[in-house]
Amino acid sequence: MRGLSVDHTDCVALIYDTEGNHLGNTLVTRHDRTALRIEVQKLPPALNIGDGCQVLVQTSPSPCEYHGRVKKEGAGFFIALFQGHERECRESERYNIRTTATIENLICNGHAYPLHTPLEVTVVNISRSGVRFSAVKNTFSVGDTFQMRMRFSDGDKILIADVVNHFDCDEETTEYGCRFLVAVKR
Repeated sequence: MRGLSVDHTDCVALIYDTEGNHLGNTLVTRHDRTALRIEVQKLPPALNIGDGCQVLVQTSPSPCEYHGRVKKEGAGFFIALFQGHERECRESERYNIRTTATIENLICNGHAYPLHTPLEVTVVNISRSGVRFSAVKNTFSVGDTFQMRMRFSDGDKILIADVVNHFDCDEETTEYGCRFLVAVKR
């Protein structure tokens, strides 16, 4: 698994059941690349020892996806990662997650230009390669680049992304599909 060459310690991990339902977020407290496992700060209440799960680890420059099984060692919990289940960018599995995010800066020619009033958006889903969010209709165009702050239960993550597609949901809202360019550890 290519993503296991990157240390996931101190990264946020989004935990899903095997059907893709979001169960909660936690922090990776230790990443053992030899044993193919990540130790986590806490488990979502719906998961038990032996349960299978999906994990989306918020790494730089883009998230890594894994399938694993919950294990316990001493007083701590870890997720044993299965080999061969990391998805590549274009075919990345999308994880439905309803959370708010803030667009703080527009990026042009490598320079950040702060918005006078940051734009609140609703994240619809996230994958290893990008994010889809909804915002007021006609806010962005394909090719626009921005800095987004996503909120998780145990901290914020700053991402830089650009818009690759969009479609109107209704008369007032547009969903924007974006690819990650840079992810900054919180």
